[in-house]
Amino acid sequence: MHVALGDASYDIMLGRGILPALPDLLSERCPAEHYVVITDSAVAPLYGERVSTLLEGSRCTVIPFPAGEWNKTRETWATLTDHMLAAGVGRDGAVIALGGGVVGDLAGFVAASYLRGIPYVQVPTTLLAMIDSSIGGKTGVDTPHGKNLVGAFHQPRVVVADTETISTLPPVHRSAGMAEALKHGVIADADYLTSLLERSEQILDAEPEALQLAVRRSVEIKAAVVAEDERERGRRAILNFGHTIGHAVEAVSGYGILHGEAVAMGMVAEAELGVRLGCTEASTRDRVREAIESFGLPSELDVEATAEKLVEIMTRDKKVRGGTVRFALPATVGTMAHGPEGEWTVPVSTHDIRDLFAQLQVPTQ
Repeated sequence: MHVALGDASYDIMLGRGILPALPDLLSERCPAEHYVVITDSAVAPLYGERVSTLLEGSRCTVIPFPAGEWNKTRETWATLTDHMLAAGVGRDGAVIALGGGVVGDLAGFVAASYLRGIPYVQVPTTLLAMIDSSIGGKTGVDTPHGKNLVGAFHQPRVVVADTETISTLPPVHRSAGMAEALKHGVIADADYLTSLLERSEQILDAEPEALQLAVRRSVEIKAAVVAEDERERGRRAILNFGHTIGHAVEAVSGYGILHGEAVAMGMVAEAELGVRLGCTEASTRDRVREAIESFGLPSELDVEATAEKLVEIMTRDKKVRGGTVRFALPATVGTMAHGPEGEWTVPVSTHDIRDLFAQLQVPTQ
C-alpha cells in the first residue's frame, strides 16, 4: 500500500512471513552504509538477532533500550544518540525501528534529529504499531508535562509489517492493539467496524486470515488520512478520537496502563461527551461501548486521579488551540462531527469536561 506524500511518499509492505525480504527492501528503499537497529529489551531477544543476521554483509549495530512507555523520554533519546555517535554513524547511516509503538516513536525521533535528520525504516512487531503508529511519520518522546510533547514529523522510507510477529504478543497486547482498529471503524468505516465485531474471537485468537484482513483495512484508512493531511492541519485530526482523554489517563497512570486500554477508555468517555454536546448520536455512543467490550477492553474511566488533574493534563495537550481543548468526536459510526467553522475537531470548555467527569464519577479531589 502506498502513502502519497510527494517527495516523502513511501510504501507499506504487509504480509505474513515477509521479514526475510527486509535486506532487499532496504537495498531498494533505504540504502545505507551503516544500519542502526533500535529496539527494546522485550523485542531484542525475539527479533534483534534475527534482523542482525538478515543484514549480514551490511554494517549493522543493534541498540536496545529498556521496554516500557515510561522509557520513551528525552534521556533515552540522548542515550541512543550518544551510542550512535560513539559507533561512528554518519549521514550515510539509517535507523531501523524494530518493535512496537514506543520503539517506533523514539527511533523515529532519533532519526529525525540525529545529524539534523537521517533516513529510517519502520519494522513494527505489534498489532498497534502495524495498524497505527508506524504510519504517518509522527515521532517523539514523552515529558513530565504530557505524552509526545517533544517530537517531529519524519516519514519513514518504507514500513515492513510481518503479521507473523503478532503471534508472539501476549493476548492482552493483541486486545489493546485492537483499540486503534476499532477507532478506525468508528471514524471512517462503519462496515469495517461491523466486520471486526463479527471476527472478534478469531482476531483475539490470532487467527492469521482474520488478523491480516483487520490490519490491511486499518492500514488503508490510516494511510489515506495521512496522505490527505500529513501535518495534522485538517482531517488527520479525526485520528485523535479517544486520545485526548486517553493520553491524560496514560499520563496520570505513570504510563502503567497500555496505550490501547487508555484509548479504549477515552473513546467511550469521548463518545459520551459527544452525546452531551449534541454532536454524537446516542446509538453511536452505545456502539462504541459495545465494540470496546467485545474485545475485552476497559469501557469505564478507572483511574487513580482527580478530575482536576486530568483537566490540567488535557489543557497542555498538543491539540489545545487558543486555550480550548479540542476533541475529535463521531457524529455517527463512520462519520465525524465538525466544529462551528467546519473544523474536524470540536472545541470543548473545561466546564463541560468537568461535568463529564462528574457524570463518570471521577473524584474531584
